[in-house]
Amino acid sequence: MPRSGLTRDRVVAQAATVADEVGFDRLALATVAKRLNVSLPALYKHIDSLAGLQRDVAVLGVRELTVAISTATVGRSGRDALHAAARAYREYALAHPGRAAAAVRAPDPADAEHLVVGRAAVEVLIAVLKGYDITGDDAIHAVRATRVVLHGFVTLEAAGGFGLPQSLDETFDRLVDSLDATFRRWAAGVPTKPS
Repeated sequence: MPRSGLTRDRVVAQAATVADEVGFDRLALATVAKRLNVSLPALYKHIDSLAGLQRDVAVLGVRELTVAISTATVGRSGRDALHAAARAYREYALAHPGRAAAAVRAPDPADAEHLVVGRAAVEVLIAVLKGYDITGDDAIHAVRATRVVLHGFVTLEAAGGFGLPQSLDETFDRLVDSLDATFRRWAAGVPTKPS
């Protein structure tokens, strides 16, 4: 019989906390079980495998990140919305590095729940891009570019990859401004491909 009070949601929440503390790539079932004060076999009453638990942490991370970005961008458009989305991403990823790392993975095409939360995240960014009149395939390219820029910066920042004394906040703002300038060019129909 499962331990009283232990649920799949509690297991996933504890796994997310462990991933944030030790890194998503170092998430271990034994550590989660120990934190919950249960045996490893008791943990398996709520999850099917480490891969399944990693997937659950990814879904949780995408959901939380989507809420953070959506909340930050409500009532904003254009550059203001882009900066708000970027700040929300950075704050979330620095506060929850394990969940943010998990959220980077693309969903398995057969995983309906993960696909739904992934689409919701993309839709929030597409809404931000509507302020630039970027739609259709261009919006997908812009979402990808935004993810690459934000993830790359935050990954380097979290790993201590910026050792020079200049302000990281200023660098980040300038980086987001460069996205803003790029998206304004796209919206104006300025070619972005070499001739």
